[in-house]
Amino acid sequence: MKYEASSPEEFISKIPEERKPVLQKLRDVILANLPAGFEETMSYGMIGYVVPHSIYPDGYHCTPELPLPFMNIASQKNFVALYHMGIYANEDILKWFQAEFPKHCKRKLDMGKSCIRFKYLDDIPYELIGELTRKIKVQDWIDTYESAIKPKA
Repeated sequence: MKYEASSPEEFISKIPEERKPVLQKLRDVILANLPAGFEETMSYGMIGYVVPHSIYPDGYHCTPELPLPFMNIASQKNFVALYHMGIYANEDILKWFQAEFPKHCKRKLDMGKSCIRFKYLDDIPYELIGELTRKIKVQDWIDTYESAIKPKA
């Protein structure tokens, strides 16, 4: 679901009560582990973590006026979502995450290309998400983005 908010704090204030502590904890874990250079913002109606234009002036190839997206967290209708572009673009990160997930969570991994869905809010592997957040530095993400996602000129 999309919530109109101009800040992460406002976003969290608008989601259902039972999800507020979960989204706040996800946000806290990400911020505590986010490599230098990424910035927290509102992005696509979600809390986003991006490479700002000050570091990557080209922005996102689909919408260059927006900064390069990296991660997002959201409250969807039936689940809390973590979107991680590194999982989508880097097969080694994907394989690592898929292998580690069962060590941290008793439930089956529910994910799409970049979206990890958490339907059971009491079973979110925060420690693993912190480790995933630390795995890719800003320059690593830019390099991966340019080689695996950004269209060649």
